[in-house]
Amino acid sequence: MTTTDIYNLEVISGTRNHKGSFVQNTVYKLIEIDQSGWALICRDQATCHYVDPDCLQEIPNQDTHSCILPNSGYWV
Repeated sequence: MTTTDIYNLEVISGTRNHKGSFVQNTVYKLIEIDQSGWALICRDQATCHYVDPDCLQEIPNQDTHSCILPNSGYWV
């Protein structure tokens, strides 16, 4: 499932990714929730993590002009 809506999220302190590594507490964008239930979140084009969706909390959208071009992975 890929979403076209932009969600700014923070991870709950102590969140680990699918490999067991701690995820930095910062703002991420929700890219998708895959079929196995992992949420793909990205801080930028190079920093993405699969995490448990229950470890995410939505924050107000601070930059309404930022988005990801569909099927490109490029930030605008």
